Amino acid sequence: MADTEREAMEYDVVIVGAGPAGLSAAIRLKQLDADLNVVVLEKGSEVGAHILSGAVLDPCGLDALIPDWKEKGAPVTIPVKEDNFYMLGEAGQVRIPNFPMPPLMNNHGNYIVSMGNVCRWMAEQAEALGVEVFPGMACSELVYGENGEVKGVVAGEFGISADGTKGDSYEPGMELLGKYVFLGEGVRGSLSKEVIAKYDLSAGKEPQKFGLGMKEIWEIDPAKHKEGTVTHTMGWPLGSKAGGGSFIYHLDNNQVYVGFVVHLGYKNPYVFPYMEFQQFKHHPMVAELLKGGKRVAYGARAITEGGYQSMPKMVAPGVALLGCSVGMVNVPRIKGNHNAMLSGKAAAEAAYDAIKADRSGDELTAYEDDVRGGAIGKDLKKVRNVKPLWSKYGLTASLALGGFDMWCNTLGFSLMGTLKHGKSDADATEPADQHKEISYPKPDGKLSFDRLTNVAFSFTNHEESQPAHLKLKDPSIPVERNLPVYAGPSARYCPAGVYEFVTEDGKDPRFVINFQNCVHCKTCDIKDPSQNINWTTPQGGDGPNYPNM
Repeated sequence: MADTEREAMEYDVVIVGAGPAGLSAAIRLKQLDADLNVVVLEKGSEVGAHILSGAVLDPCGLDALIPDWKEKGAPVTIPVKEDNFYMLGEAGQVRIPNFPMPPLMNNHGNYIVSMGNVCRWMAEQAEALGVEVFPGMACSELVYGENGEVKGVVAGEFGISADGTKGDSYEPGMELLGKYVFLGEGVRGSLSKEVIAKYDLSAGKEPQKFGLGMKEIWEIDPAKHKEGTVTHTMGWPLGSKAGGGSFIYHLDNNQVYVGFVVHLGYKNPYVFPYMEFQQFKHHPMVAELLKGGKRVAYGARAITEGGYQSMPKMVAPGVALLGCSVGMVNVPRIKGNHNAMLSGKAAAEAAYDAIKADRSGDELTAYEDDVRGGAIGKDLKKVRNVKPLWSKYGLTASLALGGFDMWCNTLGFSLMGTLKHGKSDADATEPADQHKEISYPKPDGKLSFDRLTNVAFSFTNHEESQPAHLKLKDPSIPVERNLPVYAGPSARYCPAGVYEFVTEDGKDPRFVINFQNCVHCKTCDIKDPSQNINWTTPQGGDGPNYPNM
C-alpha cells in the first residue's frame, strides 16, 4: 500500500525465493565473502513447501557449487539405474530404444530426488554460512530508487481485509533493501513479470512457452517397486490434442513419482489437462504398477519450455532474474534444476565482483554474459528447436526431426538454425466453435481422483479473510467473452478447481474464484486467452505445503 510507512533493513543482496537458484546464489555469495549480508525470502510456510519438480537431477550444478555434497549429506542418494522411453497407445506400448538418442538424453549419472528436500538441505548449508533465510515472507512489491533502479522489496505484509483495507491485525511488513536484488521466484513470478514488463526485457525474444506439470506421490506394492528406475512416455491419452508426456520415477521406501506434463500451447479450449493426467493412470502399464497402492501427495506447477530463444534479458538496473524466472529448462531432458543452480552461482559471482568494485544498482551484465555464453547457454542451445518442431509438426514428426537436430547440434553444427515459437500459449487458444467437446471418463476413486479430492493432498491453505490473490483486470470478461467464445477454459485448465461458472435458479452464469484452492501453479496467468487473470502473491505462508515433492 502506497501510503504505508515501513521500517527498512539494508543488505548487500536481497534474494526472493528459496528455490535451487536463490539458495545457490546465497551460498555462493557467502563462499566468496563471509562478510556479505545476504537474505533469502521465501513465500512458502517453510523452505521446500512450494517446490515441485519431477525430479531427475543432473548433479553438475551441485558439483560446481558444493563439490563435497555427498560428504555433507545431501539428500541425493538414488542414482538412476534404468532408463526407459515408451510410446503409448490406448491398450499397449512400444519401447523406444535408447541407442539412437543423443548422449544428452542419457540419465545415467543422474539422481532421482525430491527437490523440496534438496532445497531444505541447501537452506541448511546457506544458514551455516551466515545467510538469513526467512520462510513465510511473501514479497508483494518492488521498491524502486530515484533513478528507476530496483533497490529492494516489500516483504511480510499481513492482515489486509478482503475489501483491500487494513484489518485489525494489519502488519505493514518491511522494506528489505539491497545493492542488488535477485528474483528466483520460479515460473511466472509476479515480481519478475513486473520487471520484465517495466524494462521491456523480452524485446526481440520469442514468446515464452509453458507446460503444466502435475504430480502425485504413490506408495506401491514392494514387489513392483524398482528403485532407480526412470520411465518417460509420450502418446496416449494426449494424442494430437496437445503436446506432452509422463514420467514415472521409482525412489526409495516403495514410493514412485507419477507425473504428467501438458504443453499449454494447445488449440482446443475443451482440453482438460488434469483429466488427461487422471486418464493416463488407467493405461494398462501404469494401472498395473499402481494397483494396490495409494496416492499420498498431489501438486501442480507450470514449467517454462520456451528455451534458448525465449529467455528474456536477465538483468535490469539493480535486479537480476534467476532460474525459471528466465526459463532455463532443457525440454527434451525435462531438466532445469541444474541450470537454476548454475544461474544462481553466476549471478552471485557477478554481484560479488560489482560490490567489491563499490558498485550498486546497475546492470550485472557479467551475469547475463556468463549464462548465455557458458554451460547454461550451451545446454539450451543444443535443444532449442525441439519445442517449436513439436508445436508445429506434432509428436511423431518432431521425434525424428528433433532427434536429428539435437544430433547435429551435439556434433557442432545446425541445419535448421533457430526456429521460432510463434504465438504465446494464450494466443494459441482457438474459439470453441472450431473444436469438438471432449468427454473424459469419470474418476474411479482408486487410480483417478476428482480435483478437489486431490487438492486436499497438496495440503493447501489460504487465510480466507484476505483479498483474492488472483486478480481480474476486467471482471466482465470471464462471462461476457471467455464463456461464449472459448467455453470457459479456466474451469478446465486450472489443476486445482479454482475457477467455475455457476448458474443458479435460471440466472445468468456467475464467475467464481475459489482462491483458497490455489496451488500457485500460475497456469491461469499463462493460458487465459484474454490475458485477464493476474496472479499475485497471497500473504506469506499460504498456499500448498508439499511434503517431499
